[in-house]
Amino acid sequence: MKAEQTHYQSCVLCEAMCGLVIQHDGTKILSIKGDKNDPFSQGYICPKAMALKDIYEDDDRIKHPLLKTDRGWQEISWQQAFDKTALAIKQIQAEYGQDAIATYLGNPNVHNTGSMLFVPWLLKALHSKNSYSATSVDQLPHQMLSYFLFGHQLQIPVPDIDRCDFFLMLGANPAASNGSLMSAPNIKKRLAAIKDRGGKIIVIDPRKTETASLASSHHFIQPGSDALLLLAMIQTLYAENLIPINAATKKLAAITLNWEQERDNIKTYVETYTPERVADKTGISADEIKHLTRDFASAQHAVCYGRMGVSTQQFGLLCQYLIMLLNILTGRLDQQGGMMFTRPAANILKAVPKGHFDRYRSRVRQRPEFSGELPVAVMAEEMLVEGSGKIKALINIAGNPVLSTPNGQQMDKALEQLDFMLAIDFYINESNRHANIILPPVSPLERDHYDLVFNLLAVRNTAKFSKALFKKPQNTQHDWQIFLQLAKRLFKGRTWRESASIKLLMMFFLKSGPKLLLDILLRTGPYSHFLGSFFSSKHLSLARLKAQPHGIDLGELSPCLPQALWHEDKTIHLNTAFFMADLQRVDDIFWGSANANSGKTKQKPFLLIGRRHIRSNNSWLHNSLRLVKGRNRCTLHIHPDDALHNGITSGQTVKVTSVSGAIELPAQITNTIKRGVLSIPHGWGHHREGIFLSTASRHAGVSINDISDETALDVLSGNAVLNGIAVSITALKNHEET
Repeated sequence: MKAEQTHYQSCVLCEAMCGLVIQHDGTKILSIKGDKNDPFSQGYICPKAMALKDIYEDDDRIKHPLLKTDRGWQEISWQQAFDKTALAIKQIQAEYGQDAIATYLGNPNVHNTGSMLFVPWLLKALHSKNSYSATSVDQLPHQMLSYFLFGHQLQIPVPDIDRCDFFLMLGANPAASNGSLMSAPNIKKRLAAIKDRGGKIIVIDPRKTETASLASSHHFIQPGSDALLLLAMIQTLYAENLIPINAATKKLAAITLNWEQERDNIKTYVETYTPERVADKTGISADEIKHLTRDFASAQHAVCYGRMGVSTQQFGLLCQYLIMLLNILTGRLDQQGGMMFTRPAANILKAVPKGHFDRYRSRVRQRPEFSGELPVAVMAEEMLVEGSGKIKALINIAGNPVLSTPNGQQMDKALEQLDFMLAIDFYINESNRHANIILPPVSPLERDHYDLVFNLLAVRNTAKFSKALFKKPQNTQHDWQIFLQLAKRLFKGRTWRESASIKLLMMFFLKSGPKLLLDILLRTGPYSHFLGSFFSSKHLSLARLKAQPHGIDLGELSPCLPQALWHEDKTIHLNTAFFMADLQRVDDIFWGSANANSGKTKQKPFLLIGRRHIRSNNSWLHNSLRLVKGRNRCTLHIHPDDALHNGITSGQTVKVTSVSGAIELPAQITNTIKRGVLSIPHGWGHHREGIFLSTASRHAGVSINDISDETALDVLSGNAVLNGIAVSITALKNHEET
């Protein structure tokens, strides 16, 4: 029997970056527990951590390149796979143009150091405008807001949860997500600490979520109306002279471009959105709105934070802007207990483009790009609509757009008719089943890891390097090796300058991989000045982190302005004209013809929202039996009154219909959801033929995105609308009753 060994690792299965203690015998994992010596998570883990063992041991995980043939999937060599892929891409681009190749990057890429640092080289080699990712079904409003206001798309402030005493939360459920764009392990303990020190947690959500159950108070809100609530709160700040004049607001005024003019502009924009006017539309009374605003303004350390339920609705970017205005006007930005910027040890902002907007547009719907990406809601139509510039091929990197993007049935159809599809993934999922070639990278426990993205979003500054637990098996490839090998072949035959750049890259990085780049980022980061010179052994470096397997605590969040601003003039650019232009659409939808027409329908539709469970991470952990076993979680949440009026009993199958299609699933009657609102979890729908996910297929569920509408966008940002979808319901007879 092999001796038991101990390995320390960061979990890569959500944003919390929890420290793990993994016991193993060199080949098998014996146990996974929380690392009490991790300075950030301090021993906390959630149920997802054990899925690292399940992924590593999963018989469904692909370990060799696959080629689709008439006889099914066939294993081929890496050399064959790289050569066939490069040839197919070159032929398609030669015949149809560079933009005939599209790329889609799924959520797991941001949990992967190699992907973050090296996928840009593959994108550069493709040189296609058709780039897409999960960004535009998630956090695009946050990135656009940060680009316009602070000058960099990833300079996203986070709530200083550990020091706030009034936490106002809209459309967020960190008790299930462990914090989203707010990396915060053991969030329940952190929330409890707010109440223990006499503070309040206020949750605004159409559903009484797991987080709302921990809050001081919860307010049901009509889905999609958060912008009205925020407008009314800002209007109340002005109407009741609640905007403080103190050191914090004076500092922000001094570093905000045209502050006095913009402040007056804001007052003019919001003056008609009184609490009385918006109360019926939001479902929150005028008195409650005023009381909430007064409490927020008078609290010593308050913060307003909004996430998925806010970002993925019809006014996602406007909502995020209004949230930031609420924080700025009351002096909560860059202040203890408010919205603060992090100081990550390896500052990837230096290596990532600051962003740009509307340099080109999509072919069919003319939607503008943001930072080189088009909204993923237009990807399927770019594959289906004939004409010059049509997408003929796709490279899908750790993604599952059939389940993750709006109108999954349309996306399924689009992928099926492509001339060529490459998947870089170790599962055959609902999207990758359409691939011609699949290139599988190693599993998470067979690669080194450093959290480049989530340290940007953490509620405390820490740094930790996780060495691979198991050595990479022979005849396997890291994701970054796959990207470089493909880029090398695609650059071949181009100009000397282009070819030379990839040859130089290969020379430096094919052996060292991400480690050299990571070491440079650490040595040039914000903590280097007090640790020594660039070449000093005391310098914060990769070697120093390796010597600290539990990680290093770099301290609480601290004021960073104006240094954290990326605009050349080092000021905040409020850009009120750009954001507030969306108020015309607000008026049209809530008080104009769009609202009037919807009221004429015979049956008032329900509004559908998503939900998340702590045992899930989108669609990519459903092949872990320990995470999906037990009671079915893919159910329709419906209020008891709505169930009664529609003849629905608990467990009964219900048909949910939208403009995009229909799905059927069992009802779960609960008073934790607002009347007139329904909820279905995201990420399920493993019933399609051809997927190699034995556990997931046994717990199939249905995909909420089979009935989401790809034409419904947050017009200002291009983000998909996945919450507040109009649907109707029909009670069906269960199979055993027929």
